[in-house]
Amino acid sequence: MCGIVGYAGSIQTACGKPLEVCLQGLKRLEYRGYDSAGVALSSPDMDHVEVRKKAGRLSNLVESIERDPMPAATVGIGHTRWATNGVPSDVNAHPHTSRDGKVAIIHNGIIENASQLRLDLQAEGYRFSSSTDTEVAAKLLGKIVDKIIEDEGHPDLFKAMRRLARMLDGAFTILATDCRQPDIVVGARHDSPLVVGLGDGENFLGSDVAAFVAYTKRAMEIDQDQVVCVSADRVVVTDFNGNVVEHPHTYTVDWDASAAEKGGWDSFMDKEIHEDPAAVQRTLLGRLDANGDLDLDEVHIDEHDFKAIDKIIVIACGTASYAGQVAKYAIEHWVRIPVEVELAHEFRYRDPILTPRTLVVAISQSGETMDTLMALRHAREQGSKVLAICNTQGASIPRESDAVLYTHAGPEVAVASTKAFVAQITAVYLLGLYLAQIKGAMFRDEIHQVLDSLKEMPRKIQWVIDTQSSAIQQAAERMLDARSFLFLGRHVGYPVALEGALKLKEIAYTFTEGFAAGELKHGPIALVDEGEPVVFIVPPQRGRNVLHAKVISGIEEVKARGAFIIAVAEKGDPDVERYADVVFWRPQCPTLMSPLVDVVPLQLFAMDMAKLKGYDVDKPRNLAKSVTVE
Repeated sequence: MCGIVGYAGSIQTACGKPLEVCLQGLKRLEYRGYDSAGVALSSPDMDHVEVRKKAGRLSNLVESIERDPMPAATVGIGHTRWATNGVPSDVNAHPHTSRDGKVAIIHNGIIENASQLRLDLQAEGYRFSSSTDTEVAAKLLGKIVDKIIEDEGHPDLFKAMRRLARMLDGAFTILATDCRQPDIVVGARHDSPLVVGLGDGENFLGSDVAAFVAYTKRAMEIDQDQVVCVSADRVVVTDFNGNVVEHPHTYTVDWDASAAEKGGWDSFMDKEIHEDPAAVQRTLLGRLDANGDLDLDEVHIDEHDFKAIDKIIVIACGTASYAGQVAKYAIEHWVRIPVEVELAHEFRYRDPILTPRTLVVAISQSGETMDTLMALRHAREQGSKVLAICNTQGASIPRESDAVLYTHAGPEVAVASTKAFVAQITAVYLLGLYLAQIKGAMFRDEIHQVLDSLKEMPRKIQWVIDTQSSAIQQAAERMLDARSFLFLGRHVGYPVALEGALKLKEIAYTFTEGFAAGELKHGPIALVDEGEPVVFIVPPQRGRNVLHAKVISGIEEVKARGAFIIAVAEKGDPDVERYADVVFWRPQCPTLMSPLVDVVPLQLFAMDMAKLKGYDVDKPRNLAKSVTVE
């Protein structure tokens, strides 16, 4: 949700770069989801902050600036808003300004005590033009700056921001500029992401590194309850009380701006599905030491603590929770310890049983999912170790965890997750095998056999993309008018069915439900009538043949009631050929590895359905890429 960009350049020369950086940064942050956009600029010759904002797409703002250009500046802040307080409109869009227009702020999050603060300010004669909590913070910050000027004779936006942060409840990242201090941008962070980009004679701020990666790959983490002041040649970080943070952690971004561009594809989603094989391959790289043993070098939990683990709880939301369900099957099979999978937003409200021997695994693509972040904090308060599986360096969830396993899938821009899902599954496989190695639950050669199978999966995913895309496109054309779908699977096919159903909901806006196939006769079969499309994830006949037989029995049941059968099955399966109307084939692979290939045709199918309906597959309605509020 909400993209944030800030830029501080040379105070000597006002120019167009602050505006350029803000607009380019917001363009790269569009994937986060938004309904309006705006920028604010300051320079030494301004007597108020120059603000421009527009509801709708970023292009509306750009067109407004092209018609009526904004002045040269030395600093700038930019924002894409996802409405939480007040409808999407020009008035409610960010930035918002102080009463005298000399201070402007942008804000990501929710200020929970905004109503009371608004009443207090109204009692003092302040008037509000919007219905947002952000305008309340803007007016309050302006009041604080005025008080500092009265007391000290000059403005101090850095000090004012610290005072403001101490007065706010809720979750927020705030950036501010003051035309009386046109050499700095200040920011504050509480339960919402903020990162600094370190340039040469210029510095940047962003809600994530995508905001500035086109200009610098050097980044600095801003931690919880910290305030930052950036100028062209200096970055100062303090806590909310003004204590200077010595040596904040810095790192180098391991991808460049081109990785977050379409590169000739029709959409980011199309590009990212075709990057599924590379996402799995990159997540596997560098995981073995010189002796051939698994060495997850980003995991810094002592082996003794790993050996003592007697239960794992996976916390996640949406697609990441389905990766967690795959983890349950794999880890319980390999390590023989119980695994629970919890929706993060429900986790801390049910009084979970947590001990120091419980390992909590937090899965999040962005690393900023607020529900997951709050759940992991609760787990750590109860004394449990937390390991994060994340795709974003420097994000809040890995920073607040005891250990992190990065997926290295590269930036995922489309709102609907695709390559991050297969990378997350790969990461949980690695975690399971690592635990099995440490606990002695598997022999060394068994672990290597599984790893060899994993290394084959990128090639098999590529086979699905290369050979099944045409059949998937044709199936989407046939199903274009379908009003609903059922997705069914057993064992590891069950979370794949849930993910396939979610993808079709997210981007094709089609009512779908995913079920465990065994539930069919316990209610869902009542939904099946003539022509109802039912998608089955069919396990291979090899190995546990009973699974295959049970799924085929389910296909027969709904076929007898007139259902249109779409199956995802192993190449050459004679039972599937007999009963299914459409088949998306997969190559041979172990059952536990099959989610990595089975989900790919469902990703393509959802994308093709959405495209045929004329929808924006990268930015589906009402959805944001990173859900940074509870």
